[in-house]
Amino acid sequence: MSEFASTPVTATFTPDGGPGTHRIGCVLLSNDYATERDFINMRPSDDVALFFTRVENTPDCTTETLPLMAPHIQVAAGLVVPEGRLDVMVYACTSGTVVMGYDRICELIHATRPGVKVVTPITASLAALATFDARKLAVLTPYTDDVNAAIAGHLESKGHEINAFTSFGIEDNEVMAALPPDAIYQAALEADRPEADALFISCTAIRAVDVVERIEQTLGKPVVTANQALVWQALRWAGYDAPIEGYGQLLRQTD
Repeated sequence: MSEFASTPVTATFTPDGGPGTHRIGCVLLSNDYATERDFINMRPSDDVALFFTRVENTPDCTTETLPLMAPHIQVAAGLVVPEGRLDVMVYACTSGTVVMGYDRICELIHATRPGVKVVTPITASLAALATFDARKLAVLTPYTDDVNAAIAGHLESKGHEINAFTSFGIEDNEVMAALPPDAIYQAALEADRPEADALFISCTAIRAVDVVERIEQTLGKPVVTANQALVWQALRWAGYDAPIEGYGQLLRQTD
């Protein structure tokens, strides 16, 4: 037995439940440089607690490689404050959700976090587009055309008409991360069409939220990006509904 004895605290306290009135867990890809930064930058206050984990992913983004992360999602989700309360769990991969399916992502997360609300970029983006009643879309992505075909098919299956689909044609996740925000801005202007109700910018790996406000001001129409929509839906489902300035019309909404 140790003879060391600390001095007991005599002040009493009542546990307050820990940090965060609104708690959001985030499963990010191992080679995602943008999403964690975007969530932190858009976090409205200390009332919102963010908990991040990473899932193993390949260097390339293709319809063949994306499903390879599936066995690791369950493990990653189980590492997010495993004994603590979570209001929402985010899986931060647009193309991965489209290729594997939202139900499969929910199944993997619910294996370790049963019952938690699951937010993904594509489902959040579709919900965001619905708030603008945007059916006709211009789409911008960083992907190669195997992934683009899956994204286009998914959007069309949900009742959207694609007026134009524009892409950087990048397969390497490191190159996606290195896309300068100004290049995304210029590409957005190229991607838009007058007849489109909104512009949708896919992929959590690119820094589109840095220029979403600027794009909207130039185009004069709603712009929905993957990470912007993720933050918006995660906050709303976690119970936070105050407006956030600087990241487009979507986050300024209070509904």
